[in-house]
Amino acid sequence: MDTKKIYERLLDILHEENIKLDEPMKKHTSFRVGGVADILVKPRNEEEIIDVINLFKKENIPYLVMGNGSNMLVKDGGIRGVVIKISDSFNYFEINENQVVANSGAMLSVIGKVVLKSNLKGFEFASGIPGTLGGAITMNAGAYGGEMKDIIESVRVIDENGEILELENEEMKFSYRNSIVKEKNYIVLSAKINLQKGDYDEIKSTMDEMTKKRVTNQPLNLPSGGSTFKRPEGYIAAKLIQDADLKGLTLRGAQVSEKHSGFIVNTGEATAKDIINLIDIVKNIVKLKFNVELEEEIKIVGED
Repeated sequence: MDTKKIYERLLDILHEENIKLDEPMKKHTSFRVGGVADILVKPRNEEEIIDVINLFKKENIPYLVMGNGSNMLVKDGGIRGVVIKISDSFNYFEINENQVVANSGAMLSVIGKVVLKSNLKGFEFASGIPGTLGGAITMNAGAYGGEMKDIIESVRVIDENGEILELENEEMKFSYRNSIVKEKNYIVLSAKINLQKGDYDEIKSTMDEMTKKRVTNQPLNLPSGGSTFKRPEGYIAAKLIQDADLKGLTLRGAQVSEKHSGFIVNTGEATAKDIINLIDIVKNIVKLKFNVELEEEIKIVGED
C-alpha cells in the first residue's frame, strides 16, 4: 500500500485532522495496548463513511471498522491498511416521542443519560456498557437480562457490495453476542431504538442499581476489554475460571482479575502478547479440567 498516495486521496474526502498516520492503537482501545495502524480515519458523516469505503474497495486497500475499541485487542504488530473509527465524530442522535434515532458512533452511556431525562425506559441495561451503538448492535451486546435485540426496530447498514440497506429487527438475525452485521461484515450507520414511557425515579433507580453492581463486581479501575469470554452453553465462564483456581493468575502485565474472573486486565505494563498468552492458558486449563471450550468475546485483530 502506498501510504502517501492513499493519504492524499483521503484529503479529498476528510479533514486533515481526521486522518492519522502510524497511529498507536493503544490510544483507541480500552486495553491500552497494541501496535500502530498505518492509517486511522474518523469520518464525520454518512457520506464520508461511504466515500472512504468506496475508495478502499476500488484501490483494494484492507480496512478494519471499529467503534470505541472497548472490546477489541490489537496485537503488538499493529494493523496494516486503514482503520475506520466510527465513534465521537459520528455520534448525532435525537429522540422522537418514544423512539431514539442514532448514528452508530453515539456512545451508549450518552444515549442512556438523555433517555433518562426524557423518562424513557428499556435502555437501562445498555447505559453502562462502555461502547458505541454500532459496536453494541454488531455483537448484540447485553447486560442484566437485556440485549440490543430487545429494543432495536431497524438498522441502517452498508453491505459487502457497498449498498445501503435498512434491516428490520427480524432481518438482523440477532443471537447471543452475534448478528448478521458480524456474520457478513456489514457496517452499521444508524439505528432506530424503540423505548417506552416510564417514571424518572424508577428508571434512575434501576440504572443506579446496575451501576452499583458494575462498580462492585467488575475491575473498572484497570484497562480491559470487558468480559473476555462468551458464556458457554450451560456454564458461566467466570465460575469455570475461578473453580480452576485461575483467579489472580498473572503473566507479566496481564492478569485474570482478582475482582471478577471473567475479566483479563492490564495491570500496567502488559503487551497484547501477554494478554493473548494468558487467554490461551485460561482456555487450555478450563478445557483440561472441565472439558469446556471457552471462546473469546473480545475481538482480536492485527499482526504479531
